[in-house]
Amino acid sequence: MTIAIVGAGLGGLALARVLHVHGIEAVVYEREPSRDARGQGGMLDIHSGQRALREAGLIDRFHTIARPEGQDMRLLEPDGTLLLQEDTPDDAPSLRPEVDRADLRALLLDSLPEQTVRWGHAFASAGDGWVHFADGGRAPYDLLVGADGAQSRVRALLTDARPAHVGQNVVELGIPDVDRTHPDLAAMVGRGNYWVFGDGLSLAAQRNGDGRVRIGVNFYNTGEDWFAGSGIPFDDPAAARARLIDLLDGWDARFHALIAACDDTVEPRSITTLPLGLTWPSTPGVTLVGDAAHLMPPVGEGANMALLDGALLGLALAAHPDDFPAAVKDYEREMFERAGAAARMSAEMQELLMSPNAGRRLLAFFQPS
Repeated sequence: MTIAIVGAGLGGLALARVLHVHGIEAVVYEREPSRDARGQGGMLDIHSGQRALREAGLIDRFHTIARPEGQDMRLLEPDGTLLLQEDTPDDAPSLRPEVDRADLRALLLDSLPEQTVRWGHAFASAGDGWVHFADGGRAPYDLLVGADGAQSRVRALLTDARPAHVGQNVVELGIPDVDRTHPDLAAMVGRGNYWVFGDGLSLAAQRNGDGRVRIGVNFYNTGEDWFAGSGIPFDDPAAARARLIDLLDGWDARFHALIAACDDTVEPRSITTLPLGLTWPSTPGVTLVGDAAHLMPPVGEGANMALLDGALLGLALAAHPDDFPAAVKDYEREMFERAGAAARMSAEMQELLMSPNAGRRLLAFFQPS
């Protein structure tokens, strides 16, 4: 019986790996032409997803690429007031270590047989046991798994639900090789996460394993078309940085310096989510994992849920190797409950971040009385 996985993200690769561990082969079809075709984003906070890596037989290798010091956190107000500083002791357990998404994806890719992932296969449609690709090719399947992310095209086979804007827009920037180029800013940000919360906007800086500091300037309670009227000229990086500094008027000069030190990668990103508690009737031959199934606000749960989806679907299929519909029902029943709870928690955190005086409220969240 043939298992076709659409998308070589974390969920799809975790599924392929757990199946491989149990002697079940699958094929992953990925639209990108190669594994290095584009950047994979920043750091991930891996906590519950460690269970998936254990099931995949990769937990020891994971700990060699993870950064426990990435758990460090600094929380500030726009005037520079330090609200919270948590530094991880060197001997602390890696409960929520950070890891570069690219490194984690490479770990999963390298754990699979060479021909498992078929690059350059963009999904076009599926039906009657065949996946059809944009180049006119096709491939058979008995089970089709949509692991194709937020804008999943496989999702349409199961539900009409589509991602909706949640009132947050982000400008992403970064400082490369920060320890060498800006040691003062490197010391300020520290080894992990650095958050500054103002009224309706925030600045988040995160140390990546490759020496880059990844920065996001978040604008809350803004509409889907906010970028068009923001005055940020994304085609002119220097002017875009200057405009962002203007939008942080009244903030401490150190935060302006962070923006000024960024390179010419200045990218807009609108935040969308799927409806809370999204489910669908179990359909023989098709299911979803990761953001395709339950896109939620980016507050540290999405990657973990994707890894768990892949691993637990793999275990369900291994338990029912001759009855894919039963395996899918078991998986979806558990996934709907687990991911639904994570999505509700993420939505509550998103609401906190978008609220007035978010920094102080976040401090109370991390240090309850």
